[in-house]
Amino acid sequence: MHKGQSYSVNVTFTSSTQSQSSKAVVHGIVMGVAIPFPIPEPDGCKSGISCPIEKDKTYSYLNKLPVKSEYPSIKLVVEWELKDDNDQRLFCWQIPVQIES
Repeated sequence: MHKGQSYSVNVTFTSSTQSQSSKAVVHGIVMGVAIPFPIPEPDGCKSGISCPIEKDKTYSYLNKLPVKSEYPSIKLVVEWELKDDNDQRLFCWQIPVQIES
């Protein structure tokens, strides 16, 4: 991943629960430590998902991951979760990345 760029995130998932809302929580995991990674739009209902979320329905979640120029050049794991209104995971994925200039 290059500093100053934005990367598209597109996740298709089938919900195992009902929820009135959804919220994205993103962390960069560096040496086993989860560091909060702010994203411009954490509201899943404004990111391609029609809320309320229905059980057993399939959704396409769309968002962007900005890589700010002030971030260090480092290898890390990005963890992206989408949580329901009970703070339970609708989905979670992890991907190893390398930030570079």
